[in-house]
Amino acid sequence: MPTREPSKKATARRYSPEEKERAVRLVRTLREELGEDRGCAKRIADQLGYGVESVRAWVRQADIDDGHVGGLTTDESERLKALEQENRELRRANSILRSASGFLRGGARPPTALIVEFIDANRADHGVEPICDVLQFAPSTYYAFKTRPPSARALSDALMKVVLLRLFVDNLSVYGARKLWMAAHRAGHDIGRDQVARLMGDLNIQGVRRRRHVRTTRPVEGAPRAPDLVDRDFTAIAPDRLWVTDLTHVQTWAGTAYVSFITDVFSRFIVGWRVAANMATPMVLETLEMARTLRGGRRFVGLVCHSDAGSQYTSIRYTERLVELGAAPSIGTVADSYDNALAETVNGLYKAELIWRRGPWKTVEAVELATMEWVSWFNNQRLHSALGYVPPVEFEAAWAETQTASGLAVVQSVG
Repeated sequence: MPTREPSKKATARRYSPEEKERAVRLVRTLREELGEDRGCAKRIADQLGYGVESVRAWVRQADIDDGHVGGLTTDESERLKALEQENRELRRANSILRSASGFLRGGARPPTALIVEFIDANRADHGVEPICDVLQFAPSTYYAFKTRPPSARALSDALMKVVLLRLFVDNLSVYGARKLWMAAHRAGHDIGRDQVARLMGDLNIQGVRRRRHVRTTRPVEGAPRAPDLVDRDFTAIAPDRLWVTDLTHVQTWAGTAYVSFITDVFSRFIVGWRVAANMATPMVLETLEMARTLRGGRRFVGLVCHSDAGSQYTSIRYTERLVELGAAPSIGTVADSYDNALAETVNGLYKAELIWRRGPWKTVEAVELATMEWVSWFNNQRLHSALGYVPPVEFEAAWAETQTASGLAVVQSVG
């Protein structure tokens, strides 16, 4: 039994213009001799070894070009193809420009590294050369950038990104460019503020922004209260000379958590804090007791404790406890935030740096735990611009050293 040879897959053949013209001429000649069109194209195609459909298409197009039948001529077809190609290129250029609008908006030419990064991100969709053509960026520059070793600046940036990201996370991810720059200098890194801002943009990190403060203390009309001993002068020459205190609140799934802080004006050190499910007088008394314990449990001399006119701070029990500690109570004007501005500043920082960033909060206990961690960071690590960009604990330690040195100097001079 004869075996059947396996069929070979047909491959497309490219015909020269001369071959096409010859086939058309032969078909037309045969058509005139026979007086009909049927079978002419197939007969000529078989004899020449051409594809039948190819010959039919050539003859049909030639008849259109010569005006024998209607349809698009070859010239018209070429023009249509050119217009379609131009339209595709315009759509592609428009797509590239839309994608690149973010870094082209400034007007000045973006850095080469940024353009290369954009090309890498979009080359799969558009190709390297088309993107370079639209952006007027030489392809040779792109390929040279991809093959050359990293520059000293690129290596420095890569190293500093790791450093800055670690410092940013270590400081609760709240620092802006200035404080992150100061933190980097304190850690021993020689870096400029502009470089910090640029690398923060590359890392897509930014500092927190404070919102409007909402008051939570409620004044009691007609209640007796202490005089204002501060008169908006929130300065102190030493620790434990002036404390400010205030309340704020945090919404949780289990109800409202009320938070009380006492801050030493001299060093911005939070000496007392308390989180509770209500804002009654016992809450502020417990905050006061924490401050007394933290400061050595002693009786104070010359201390003023300033608050607003909330009912918790005008209560007899609170006033009596201050007197027992040797502190003079001071209360600002009713409904005037400027009269307790520093305390409200601490509340605003607390909300911006902790509460709004990590919410929503499930329970009062969760707020209490997070507040404890934030206060510890605030006192021991956070850089305060009012203190020359050092933490409160460091500021107080430096002050204590100067007092010790001054005392030694006095003793030596007397001796």
